[in-house]
Amino acid sequence: MNLLLELFLNFAKIGLFTFGGGYAMIALIENACVEKKQWITHDEMMNITVIAESTPGPIAINCATYVGYKQKGFAGALAATVGMILPSFCIIYVISVFLDRFLEIGWIAHAFQGIKIAVGILILDAALKMLQKMQKKPMPRAFMLCAFAAMLLINIFSVRISSIILMLTAGLVSLILFAVKKPAVKGGAGK
Repeated sequence: MNLLLELFLNFAKIGLFTFGGGYAMIALIENACVEKKQWITHDEMMNITVIAESTPGPIAINCATYVGYKQKGFAGALAATVGMILPSFCIIYVISVFLDRFLEIGWIAHAFQGIKIAVGILILDAALKMLQKMQKKPMPRAFMLCAFAAMLLINIFSVRISSIILMLTAGLVSLILFAVKKPAVKGGAGK
């Protein structure tokens, strides 16, 4: 029972004190789950991030669900997921009741401007940590550079391309490279 409560409270804290969505939460999830609690490894965190991005639902909730499930099965997944969702739900509910007047308050509008900067820094921090832990092989680095260049060009030229198409393209390229490498590995192992 202690682990369920611990999962709930850790993810509730992340959900309560993080603005900016799932990408901003990645650095905090990694800090709590990898460095402090050691519930998962750095490699698992990178894999969770990739898988959570490609599955339906918010990335932070998918990460919380995975970590909870790994620690305590279905009950752990439920505790971590509810912990991640509940604070945001309560805050958004309270704001929605007073929304008309909420954004008209000057200091709140200025606070949200500052929060945008903090969110950008959190996302950059998560990206830099993942970059440092990325395999030092040429193929993952080539994928990263190609994806970065594609996203930069898409944003610069305001081209409308669905992120689903980009993910399917990356998956297809990975499968082709895996299929090409697989016979070479089998041939080398038999000799």
